[in-house]
Amino acid sequence: MPVVAAIVPGGEAVQNLRRSLPAGGPWAVVRCLSTAHLERTLVSRLVDAVVFSPASTPLSDLTALRMAFPQVPWVAFAPFRPDDGSLLLACEESRVALVLVDGVDGAVAGDLVVRHSAAAERRRALAEAPRVLRLSEPLQREVWQYLLDRVDQPTRTCDLARRLGCSREHLSRQFGAGGAPNLKRVIDLTRIACAASLLRNPGHDVATVARILCFATASHLTSTARRIAGVPSKGLGGLGPRGVLAHFVRGKTRSRV
Repeated sequence: MPVVAAIVPGGEAVQNLRRSLPAGGPWAVVRCLSTAHLERTLVSRLVDAVVFSPASTPLSDLTALRMAFPQVPWVAFAPFRPDDGSLLLACEESRVALVLVDGVDGAVAGDLVVRHSAAAERRRALAEAPRVLRLSEPLQREVWQYLLDRVDQPTRTCDLARRLGCSREHLSRQFGAGGAPNLKRVIDLTRIACAASLLRNPGHDVATVARILCFATASHLTSTARRIAGVPSKGLGGLGPRGVLAHFVRGKTRSRV
């Protein structure tokens, strides 16, 4: 599931984040106790946002990580005071994605972080997917949203069918109705689109991304990338999610059920 990595002092800010995440969503908050812990989280989990306190963890201490993971939005969350203008200016100059005031924004912090997350950016990049993939029926749209929410988890059609209360065969037929792609292909599409986003970060190599997205091996990620986007895994970063979708619709939408 997507993760918000929080490197903030005390536990109250973390609890505020957890309580204010969208209800029923797949998100989790991981509290990191040091920059080393944060780095380990970034290379082991699907981290879609980092929340930090610039008072306790200065931006200068995060420079290397921010350069290694530029596609991950960084959010400042602290009890800013009127005399913290220099901290706020540093956040502005460093292009921090969002500034939240602990004690004011706590009730909506998690929701705001999700709105500014890498997951939200992936959704924007794939906004045209339902139209170009001909996912017009409610079941097709529901499956698409479910797959985007759990892109780091391998999804089997039988498990998805069980969740929807139908047979695997019925789900495959209904999903592919009206000229929509094969369901197995769409499952792989969402994962490869996410891989394309992650591989834009210098801190993510192919082996790391394969591990984060639960591919069996780096070779498995590469073979899936070729099948879905027609490029090796090392070429995914240059495409990005939108480019993966464009390559996918050029004749790579069908496979055996």
